Amino acid sequence: MFHQSDLIATDIEEYLHQYEHKDLLRFLTCGNVDDGKSTLIGRLLYDSKLIFDDHLSALKKDNEKVGSAGENLDLALLVDGLQSEREQGITIDVAYRYFNTDKRKYIIADCPGHEQYTRNMATGASNCDLAVIMIDARYGVQQQTRRHAFICHFLGIKHIVVAINKMDLIGFDKEKYQKIKADYHSFSKKLNLQFPDIRFVPVSALLGDNVVDSSANMDWYLGLTLMELLEDTRLDKDKNIDDFRFPIQFVNRPNRDFRGYCGTVASGIVSRGDEVIVLPSGKRSYVKDIITYDNSWEDAYPNEAVTITLEDEIDISRSDMLVKSDSVPTQSNQFSANIIWLAESPLQQQREYFIKFSTKTISGVVDAIGYEVDLNTLLQKESSVFNLNSVGNVSVSLTETVPLDKYSDNPKMGAFVIVDRLTNNTVGAGIVSDFNEESSIDVNVRYSSFEKDLNALICRHYPEWNCKQV
Repeated sequence: MFHQSDLIATDIEEYLHQYEHKDLLRFLTCGNVDDGKSTLIGRLLYDSKLIFDDHLSALKKDNEKVGSAGENLDLALLVDGLQSEREQGITIDVAYRYFNTDKRKYIIADCPGHEQYTRNMATGASNCDLAVIMIDARYGVQQQTRRHAFICHFLGIKHIVVAINKMDLIGFDKEKYQKIKADYHSFSKKLNLQFPDIRFVPVSALLGDNVVDSSANMDWYLGLTLMELLEDTRLDKDKNIDDFRFPIQFVNRPNRDFRGYCGTVASGIVSRGDEVIVLPSGKRSYVKDIITYDNSWEDAYPNEAVTITLEDEIDISRSDMLVKSDSVPTQSNQFSANIIWLAESPLQQQREYFIKFSTKTISGVVDAIGYEVDLNTLLQKESSVFNLNSVGNVSVSLTETVPLDKYSDNPKMGAFVIVDRLTNNTVGAGIVSDFNEESSIDVNVRYSSFEKDLNALICRHYPEWNCKQV
């Protein structure tokens, strides 16, 4: 049993401490319709003994009513919970499941395979570190397989596991597996992957071959099982620890003696005493303390929610950002972006939308459509309109300058969503591919000569204030 631990009985506090500090892997399953995505997740949980007894009892009852796996237990019912999903035997909306092993915690996103639900798949993939791309061994790489693989690449997912499923239906044929593997490799070369971490595993989700346990039917496969591949995936090099970015979510002012800036470290590392710059104002200060719900820390790392206090009283509000002086992002109001259009109504050029970066929401327009990607051939084509599920490159102009990072350099800060101003619906999602540096602002010249002279005068005549020279 993957999640058992002797500490539960002997030292529950130590167990909870270890659980809290386990590495987290978010992954999704995607691919064509009926490739077995939901069944694979169900088998992964079932063979790992990660299903509670009451869930298992309910699954067996549901299997008698709507199961579609013959004499076998229909494990897809674990994630296909909507009535319409069970009636049609398909996945419509993204379903999430959570489990943990001795090594790490997992969040699984089971994504639909139908083309009309491509936007649901893109939404599920947006926060994932790894993608399990399913391929039916009978049919090989299909159009929707290529579409989902491209979107995973488009969203910057660096780790891909290609699970060639239903090997039992082709007699566990090694040669057919090798051919599908070669076809996918040939297709992936067209994507120009920067991080080609692609691994393959032949599986039978229905029977459990190579999902958690090695398959006796495929003794020719000497690689890791799917679960072992998930456990083996390293994420330590994926995080940007060089460029400190701290978007302010909330200013905590419980009394006149405390002012803290709450948020989650998007990237980089911050320590007590570090000099930071406030954007967009360009004011500088030093980190006085890093506070959590129960303690005070010396340092904070990516994805950690903390409250930062500064040495100086500075006007800072929600949507401002703290950065370090040695890695200041470009501030611009014009950039190019790769976007996925998620709305039934088409994208309208020059129409004003809300553009939401992290905690900051501002108005902007799409100036021009650079190109649209044909997801069947992966070729770029001219286009004057983006309809539902269209993918391509556009130019965006904002009503004010914002700190910008390219998505390839800093995924947390290079992603945004497009919101309709009238309906407040999210109509698009995008990633910054480039920006206009001519409209950038150099925060290093934010201090005027008068401010510098005044600061020097104060520091010289009032040393007891312990002020910092700027």
